Amino acid sequence: MKVKENYVNVIPMKEIRSTDDLLFPFPIYNELRAQSDIRYDETRKCWDLFRYADIQSVLKQPKVFSSQRGRSTSKTSILTMDPPKHTKMRALVNKAFTPKAIKQLEDKIKDLTHHLLNQVKDQRTFDIVQDLAAPLPVMIIAELLGAEVQDRELIKKHSDSLVAGAKDESKEAIQAVVDMQKRAEEELSIYFAHLIQKRKEAPADDLISLLIQAEIDGERLTENELLGFCILLLVAGNETTTNLITNAVRLLTEQPQIAEAVRQDPSLVPQLTEETLRYYPPVQAIGRIAAEDVEIAGSRIEKGDYLISWVASANRDEQKFEDPDTFRLDRKSNPHMSFGFGIHFCLGAPLARLESNIALDVLLHTFQDITCAADQLKPIQSTFVFGVKEFPVQVTRF
Repeated sequence: MKVKENYVNVIPMKEIRSTDDLLFPFPIYNELRAQSDIRYDETRKCWDLFRYADIQSVLKQPKVFSSQRGRSTSKTSILTMDPPKHTKMRALVNKAFTPKAIKQLEDKIKDLTHHLLNQVKDQRTFDIVQDLAAPLPVMIIAELLGAEVQDRELIKKHSDSLVAGAKDESKEAIQAVVDMQKRAEEELSIYFAHLIQKRKEAPADDLISLLIQAEIDGERLTENELLGFCILLLVAGNETTTNLITNAVRLLTEQPQIAEAVRQDPSLVPQLTEETLRYYPPVQAIGRIAAEDVEIAGSRIEKGDYLISWVASANRDEQKFEDPDTFRLDRKSNPHMSFGFGIHFCLGAPLARLESNIALDVLLHTFQDITCAADQLKPIQSTFVFGVKEFPVQVTRF
């Protein structure tokens, strides 16, 4: 089958398909990076970039490497905009993510974390994903958008669908994922269109009301732009933070000495979050399209070519990081690219960090022992997202 450029988001690399590789793909990234800084994948019809310097160069040149792409969602979102509209839209949305705005959510996040963990306080085992890492960010996103908290299961289900990937490059596998994502987008569009209409009739103190009332160059945002942003915030804020928290707990069970070090010195929690972002990045790759003919690492890229920047590889590039395959709480410089780079650097990064810091701090000081209770973890089937579907743990309270 000849693969179209706009399906590259759902087709996995041939090297990373087994359960073991999906659960721990980093040795493969190291091998691919050692073989070549950049390569063209004929099956997926795209360029793969593996080096930190090349990826940083791509992400900081939005005029040369465009974010506009064929198939993401049919709705217009800030993620797929280029300047100058992106600049104006980001300035508008940024009002909801100022340090002051994020700080105001701190007590809410703490209360929700304690509430969620209190619900499993009498259990010896529970699932980190189902009981903490998934509901916490969904509740916060719902609060920001003004969505109903009781709709979180519906929100989570469709969010998962939008980041899903195919098991292989067969026509059937690709079409199944494309159809699932189309259904999810349609359902979310209906959901948010209803919410937007309610806010037009009765504005509230939430992000949707802010966006409805805002103007860019004297024009209100279109319905498609409003829907696109709601869906983007939902997926980006939900999936990234869920997998960040889960990946951190996974690391703590794999290296219990790290957990003990953080319990002894809670000031290390931010370093735990930051090094988890580098070591087990929730987002493994970022896509771009060449807006003009250009050369990267000796390879000629033609206008219209699709490029995948593997930030999970960049985060372990030995040319950038000392001892990159070791998890180090004392890492002095940690310029990972797990939140992107340049004008599309993740708007919600401060919120994701805050949620992770609070969740991990409360978790480590609620339980004196946390071990993985699964014989075999199940990876999320996704081309770009790194995480597990479930992470059952066995715990001992203080």
